[in-house]
Amino acid sequence: MKIALGQINPTVGDFSGNAAKIIQFSVQARGAGAGLILFPELSVCGYPPHDLVERPSFVARCRATVEKIAAEIQGVAVICGTVTPAHADSGKKVMNSAALLRDGRIEFIQSKMLLPTYDVFDEMRNFAPAKSQQLFSFCGKQMALTICEDAWNDKRFWNRRMYGVDPVEELVRVGGNFVLNISASPFWLGKRELRRDMLTAIARNQKVPVAMVNQVGGNDSLVFDGSSLVIAPDGTVIAQGKSFEEDLIYFDSQQLSGDMHAQIEGEEASAYEALVLGTRDYVRKCGFKRAIIGLSGGIDSALTASIAADALGPENVVGVGMPGPYSSRGSIDDARELADNLKLRFEVLSIDQIYEATRCTLAPVFARMPEDVTEENIQSRARGLLLMALSNKFGALVLSTGNKSELAVGYCTLYGDMVGGLAVISDVPKTLVYRLCAYVNSRRRVIPEATIEKPPSAELRADQKDSDSLPPYDVLDAILEDFVEDMASAEQIARTHNFDLELVRRVIRMIERSEYKRQQAAPGIKISAKAFGYGRRFPIAAKSEV
Repeated sequence: MKIALGQINPTVGDFSGNAAKIIQFSVQARGAGAGLILFPELSVCGYPPHDLVERPSFVARCRATVEKIAAEIQGVAVICGTVTPAHADSGKKVMNSAALLRDGRIEFIQSKMLLPTYDVFDEMRNFAPAKSQQLFSFCGKQMALTICEDAWNDKRFWNRRMYGVDPVEELVRVGGNFVLNISASPFWLGKRELRRDMLTAIARNQKVPVAMVNQVGGNDSLVFDGSSLVIAPDGTVIAQGKSFEEDLIYFDSQQLSGDMHAQIEGEEASAYEALVLGTRDYVRKCGFKRAIIGLSGGIDSALTASIAADALGPENVVGVGMPGPYSSRGSIDDARELADNLKLRFEVLSIDQIYEATRCTLAPVFARMPEDVTEENIQSRARGLLLMALSNKFGALVLSTGNKSELAVGYCTLYGDMVGGLAVISDVPKTLVYRLCAYVNSRRRVIPEATIEKPPSAELRADQKDSDSLPPYDVLDAILEDFVEDMASAEQIARTHNFDLELVRRVIRMIERSEYKRQQAAPGIKISAKAFGYGRRFPIAAKSEV
C-alpha cells in the first residue's frame, strides 16, 4: 500500500484554511495512488491552540471541520489531528486526538496519552490524557496510531523516562506491527537529529516500521521544521520530507521504500532557515504584509534585515537609519550599503532634535545631576518612538534587533531598542550572529565587511564599546549556555571553562536582574533548547543567591 505524509503549515484557528490544505493534499495523494494519508497533530485547528480549546465554539468548529473533510474526501483514508470531548470525570473539556476518516465518516479515534508539561509545553493545562488505546486494521497491517509525545518515552533510548507508560511499547505488545505518529514537534538546533535517532531506536527495538509526519511552519515563538520520516525495522530511513517547507511524500508500506527529499544540513543553514520561516509566518499570520527595521550599521540589525528580506521580500521591508549625537558617519554608510545590497527602501531620520528637546524638558528636574545611562536611554527611546510612529502610519510591523546575549544580561533599553512586534534574533547568541552573517555572505555578499569587522557598539556615548560593560562575547555566551540552558551553578561554570568565579557571578546577577525586561520583550523565535519566553518561567521579584 502506498501511504502519504502530508507535511502542512496550518494556522491556529484557521479552520477553513487548514481544511483546504488537508483536502488539497488528500486529493493529490489519491491521484498518486495512495490509500492513506497522514497529517500532523491538531492539523485541523493548528498547534498549539492553548486556551482556545476552552471555548465551546472552537471545539464545535473542530468537529464540524473534521466532518466536512470526511464528507469531501473519497477514495483515500485520512488521519488528521483534532480535538474531541474529554471524559466527564477528567476535569478537562477536550482531548488531543487523531481521527481516521474513511468512506465519508469518522471511523476511528485515538487520543494522546502522554501530555508534556516541560519547556514550551503545557498540555496538561488544556487536555485530558487518553485512558486507553487500541490498534486499527488497515490493508493487512495492525496500525499503532500515536501522537507526538506518545513516542518520546522509550526506556531503551532515554536515560530518564518522564512517564510510567510507553504507548508505543504497549501497542506493539498487543500486536501492532506498524507505528504511525502524527506530530507537532518544534524545532531547535539539534532537535532533528535527536528526533531521528529516537525514532530509529523505536523501529529497531520494536522491530516495526515507524512513520512520523511533522507539522511545518511558525506559530508565535515556535518553528516547526517538518522533516517527516519513515524508518524501516532495521533503522534505515526509507522516506523523508523537506525541512522548513510544506511537502508531500510517499512510501510503500510493504516494500519499505519511498521518497527521499533533501533536508537542510548544517547548524548555520538550519538556524537561518528557521528564523526566515518563523519571521514570515509570524508577520503574515498576524495579518501584516510589511516590516520596519531600525538599521544602525551594526551586525545585529544587518542579520535581522537579511532574514526579513528573505522572509517577506525586500519590497516589503523598510530600513530606517536614525543617527544621533554619537553616531559615526560610517554607521549610516554601512546601513545604507546594506539596504542597497538587499534592495530595501532606506530612510534616514535624525534623533538629534528629539534628544535635545527631551533634555531641555528634563533640565529643571535634572539640574546639577551628572549625565549617566539616563541620557543614553533617551536616545534609544527616541528611536523607538520614531519606529512605532512609522509602524502606526504605514501598518507595518516593527522587528526588533536585539540578540540573546544582550537580552540575557539586560544590555538593551525598555521602550527603546526593545520596541517591536517580533524579536527576530532574541534566541541567537552574539557568537552565532557572527556565524550567521558569514553564512549569509557565503550565499551572496550583502552584509558590509565593515559591519562585521568593527567592534560592537551601541553608540550612545563617545567612544562606547560593548566591551566596556560586558565580557568578551565568546566568554559571555559560554556562561549563558551553561546557566540558561543547562542550569549549571556559578562554581560549575567557572570550573568547566576556567573562568574567574567572580566574573561568572557578575554575569549571573545581570541575568537575574534583567528578568523584568525580558518579560516585557516582544516574542522571539525559538531556535535553542532553552529560549527566553514562555518556555522559561522565572519570577521577577526574587532574591538572587549568587
